[in-house]
Amino acid sequence: MKKVITYGTFDLFHVGHLNILKRAKALGDYLVVAVSSDQFNKIKGKKCAIPDYERVAIVEAIKYVDEVILENSWEQKIEDIKTHHIDTFVMGNDWEGKFDNLKEYCDVVYLPRTDGISTTQIKQELKLK
Repeated sequence: MKKVITYGTFDLFHVGHLNILKRAKALGDYLVVAVSSDQFNKIKGKKCAIPDYERVAIVEAIKYVDEVILENSWEQKIEDIKTHHIDTFVMGNDWEGKFDNLKEYCDVVYLPRTDGISTTQIKQELKLK
């Protein structure tokens, strides 16, 4: 069985999130998704509209997702890869090159983002209204 992992905040879930999960799942048989915890988002300087336990519930409900874990630090990726026996690590291409150090443990794939949609864009548009 080929296992894939991806990471994200998944705040204000939108079609771009769905697309990356669908494409990540297509790269293997089993998809693990790590959702950034509220605590980790504070460290990253992000504020979410949706609390982590609700974001986890939303991601768990997506048919492409087999397992959801919480992401609590940048450093946990290597441990996640080892613990979950991951074959392929997937991120959006806005992270291109940032996780190449993980190639020592598994394949690393950067997928194109969905044009015209992002959580940041949605949040900006909501502030204007």
